[in-house]
Amino acid sequence: MAVAASAIGISNGKLIMENTAGLDTIKTRFFRPKFLVPAGIVLLIVIAVVAFDRSGSKAVSAEDMPTFVVKRGPLRISVTESGTIQAREQIILKNEVEGRTTILSLVEEGTRVKKGDLLVELDASALLDERVDHEIKVQNNEAAFVGARENLAVVENQAKSDVDKAELALDFAGQDLKKYVEGEYLNQRKEMESQITLANEELQTAEEKLKWSKKLFEKEYISQTELQIDELASHKKKLDLELAENNLRLFEDFTHPRKLAELESDVSQSEMALERTNRKAKADVVQAEAELKAKESEFERQKDKLKKNEEQIAKTKIYAPADGLVIYATSAKSRGWRGNDEPLVEGREVREQEELIYLPTASAVKAEVKVHETSLQKVKRGLPVIVTVDALPGKTFTGYVEKIAPLPDAQMVWMNPDLKVYNTEVYLEGEGDYLRTGMSCKAEIIIEKYDDVIYIPVQAVLRIGAEPTVYVQSSREFEPRKVKIGLDNNRMIRIVEGLQAGEVVLLTPPLAPATVEQQAVDMAVSERKKPDTEEIEQERPKSETLPAPEQMQRRFENMSEEERAKMRERFENMSDEEKEKMRKQWEGRRQRRAGEGK
Repeated sequence: MAVAASAIGISNGKLIMENTAGLDTIKTRFFRPKFLVPAGIVLLIVIAVVAFDRSGSKAVSAEDMPTFVVKRGPLRISVTESGTIQAREQIILKNEVEGRTTILSLVEEGTRVKKGDLLVELDASALLDERVDHEIKVQNNEAAFVGARENLAVVENQAKSDVDKAELALDFAGQDLKKYVEGEYLNQRKEMESQITLANEELQTAEEKLKWSKKLFEKEYISQTELQIDELASHKKKLDLELAENNLRLFEDFTHPRKLAELESDVSQSEMALERTNRKAKADVVQAEAELKAKESEFERQKDKLKKNEEQIAKTKIYAPADGLVIYATSAKSRGWRGNDEPLVEGREVREQEELIYLPTASAVKAEVKVHETSLQKVKRGLPVIVTVDALPGKTFTGYVEKIAPLPDAQMVWMNPDLKVYNTEVYLEGEGDYLRTGMSCKAEIIIEKYDDVIYIPVQAVLRIGAEPTVYVQSSREFEPRKVKIGLDNNRMIRIVEGLQAGEVVLLTPPLAPATVEQQAVDMAVSERKKPDTEEIEQERPKSETLPAPEQMQRRFENMSEEERAKMRERFENMSDEEKEKMRKQWEGRRQRRAGEGK
C-alpha cells in the first residue's frame, strides 16, 4: 500500500517517518556506528524508496486521506506582522549630559505637563565641582592674556627705539664719511702742500742768504761763525722741506686710506647693525604676538570650557518644550537588542544621548512593524492596513503603509545575520484617542482583495519540476493535476486555472513527485561505473573506506552542473519498467544494510 509521508525527523542516528493520515509510524534505525551516515543522505534514500514505492501507480488511494473541498468566494491576500503603536508626531527628549549620570527626580509617567514644566533632574554635583576649577583657570588665563598683551606693547616700543637708534648711527656714519672725503681730507692735504711750499721758499731764501754769506766771508766782511750759522739755517730749511714732503706722502699712502676705510667700515657696520636691529625687533614683536595669541587662545578655550560646563549643568534639568503626555522611552520602545534597558526610575544611571521621554504633540498615531524580506515584494507604499491592538480586544483600526525602510533593520541583522526585516510605518486614520504609545499590535497589510475566486490551502499545492500540482479526487483515488496559481496569504492560495469549486483535493500530497529530480540524480549516481573493491583498497587504507551512501555523496558533490542535468534528463526519460527495476535495486541495498546493522 502506498504511504503518504508528511513529517520526517532524525534523532540520535534514528530516521523516523510519520504518516499524517494516522498510519503506524515507520521506523528504520541504524545501530552500528560504522553505518551511521549524514542525516541528509539518509533522508534522500528513504524519500527515494518511498517515492518509488508510490510511483508504481499513477494515482494515490483515497482511504483515510485528509482532504479539502475547493471553495469559491471572497479571498483576502495579506501579510500580518507584529509591531507597536507610536505617536506619529512626538518630541523625543534625550540625555544630553556627557558620560553617564544619575536621575535625581523624574516626573511620573502618564502625567500631562505644560510647556516649561520640569520633567527630569539629573545629578550635577560633579559638574558643579568642575565649574569651580574652570572658573579659576579662566581667571589665571585672563591675567596671563593681559600680561602678554602689555608685553607686546613694550616689545613693539622697544623695537621701534632700537631701530631708530640704529638708523641714527648709520646716518652719522654716512655723514662722517662724507665729511672726511669732502672736507677733512682736502683740508689736511692742502695744509701739507702749503707746508711744502713754505719750506721750499724758506729753503730758497736760506740758500740765497748762504750764497751771499760765502761771498762776504771770502771778502772777510763776516766771520766764520756767521757763515756757519747761515749754512745751518740752509740745511735746516732743506730738512723741513723733506719732512713736509714725507708728511704728505705718508698722509696719501697710509693715513688717508686707513681713515677712509675706517669710515666706510663704520657705514657698513651701521647698515648691518640696522638690519640686525630690524630683524631682532620683528622677531621680538612676532614672538610677543605669538605669545599673546597663545594666551588669548588658552583664555578663550577655558572660557569655552566654562561655558560648556554651564550648558551641561543647565542640561541636567530637562523641561517640557511643549504641552503633552509624558511617556517613558523605555516603555515605548519595541523589544530589540536594546530593549533590555532597565525601567526609567529615580536613581538609575543613564548614558549620553539615551532617549528618556516621549512627548506626543498630536493625537495622530502610527504602527511600527517589521516586514520580513520574503514579503517585501508584496508590500507597497499606500496599501491598506487593518490594525488590531492587544489591549483593545474587539476594536480594529484602519490605516495605510506610509514608509518602508530601504535597508534591513541593522539591529536585527546584528542579532541574527540570517534574519532580514525592514522597518515599516503604518499611519492610522482618524484620532488615536484609545491608543497609547508602546501598545502591542498586529498589522494586517492587505495585498489583494478578491470577491469571487477559487482557493485551496497552500499545503495542498506542491511543485513537480517547475509546475504547481494538486492531487484531485477521482472515485477513490487522487490523480495529479497541474494548476495555475496566484498569490497566497500563508493559509489559502488562489487558483487561477485548473480547479473548479466543489472538487476535492488532497491536503497531504505525496512527496515523491516533488522530489523526483533529486531522486533521479541520486539514483543515476549510484548507477555510475564504480572501481572494483580491490582497486579501492589499493588506492586508500581500510580506515578510509566509506559506506556506500557516503561514497555516493562524495561522487555527487564532485559532479558538475552539466552532469547533474544529464542525469536528471536521463531519469525523466526512463520507462515505468526501468524505474521499477531501479526501485528494486535500492530496496535490495536498503535491506542488506539493515541486515548488516542487526
